[in-house]
Amino acid sequence: MYPCGSCHAAAVGPDGRCAACGTYQQQLQYPAGPPGYPAAPPIGMPAAGVDLRRGLATTLTVLFPVAILTLLLVLIARGGQYGAVTDFLDEPSPQGVEDLDEADDFYLGMSVINFLVQVPIIVVWVIWFRRLRLNAEVFAPGRHRFGSGWAAGSWFTPVVQFWFPKQIANDIWRASTPQGPQAVRLALLSAWWVAFVSAFGVGLVSSVMYAVAEDKADRAVEKGSIEDFEESGDALKGSLGLSMVSLTLLIVAAVLALLVIRQITRMQEQRAGLGPQPGGPAPYGTPGGPAVAGPDPYGQPGPDPYGQPGAAPYGQPAPGAQPGPYPPYGSGPAGH
Repeated sequence: MYPCGSCHAAAVGPDGRCAACGTYQQQLQYPAGPPGYPAAPPIGMPAAGVDLRRGLATTLTVLFPVAILTLLLVLIARGGQYGAVTDFLDEPSPQGVEDLDEADDFYLGMSVINFLVQVPIIVVWVIWFRRLRLNAEVFAPGRHRFGSGWAAGSWFTPVVQFWFPKQIANDIWRASTPQGPQAVRLALLSAWWVAFVSAFGVGLVSSVMYAVAEDKADRAVEKGSIEDFEESGDALKGSLGLSMVSLTLLIVAAVLALLVIRQITRMQEQRAGLGPQPGGPAPYGTPGGPAVAGPDPYGQPGPDPYGQPGAAPYGQPAPGAQPGPYPPYGSGPAGH
């Protein structure tokens, strides 16, 4: 049996029908590869439940540079606000008020443009990330800490969204590494996640600080209190400075995300083309391959898929077994 392309259950029999969902799967034939290895399918063609189409990854590699450009514009706009606040605190004037309004309007415009770019990125990213998780399940069935539904839902679940997606990404990365889990290097993945979470945290703090400082500044203007306005102005500058740090971290995270997309796409394509080596154990996660002795990378001992050591192959009588009174299942009457 091999995995079904519809429900991803390893329940498709020789007749091409999935015992789990009842659909019929078309088995694709590809040119033969090197001895001992099944040939990899052409790019864009699914192989035994693995979806290697590059459309989503290509879309992300196009959208992320656009997002980086809009983030740079937002960063420049924040810098303009910081400069306008500094100039107004040094020398309050009607012209300074106009400069503050213009800086705020420019920041608002750049933020809207950035938001319009981020919405499709979020949608495509979640779909792409779940597809990676489904592919990883084929590579390493039963060795993941979260189901495929969490690959999409964890990004929008409060609190757990700060570590569940990273754990899912770690499992995907391990399962997709062609050299096996012993060769896994998570430095790029970890750097991207640290930059992303740090940008989110610093941005949240700066937003709260900016809202409080802006409210104080408005009340100071209504009262005509110069001292209160100067105090709130310093708080505004501090929040704007933190916002600029957050935007810088977000730009770094976007650049690292591009590298992650390229790397994991290449890894899954290579992993899909691997098979059991002649006379040796199957690569990590190969469906149906023999288990490696000792604990697996997730801390659970790998079960023997063929039953107890020394057991006879499937369909053959065990050594020393006495013949039973009934013929094997499926055999016809004697002499027929």
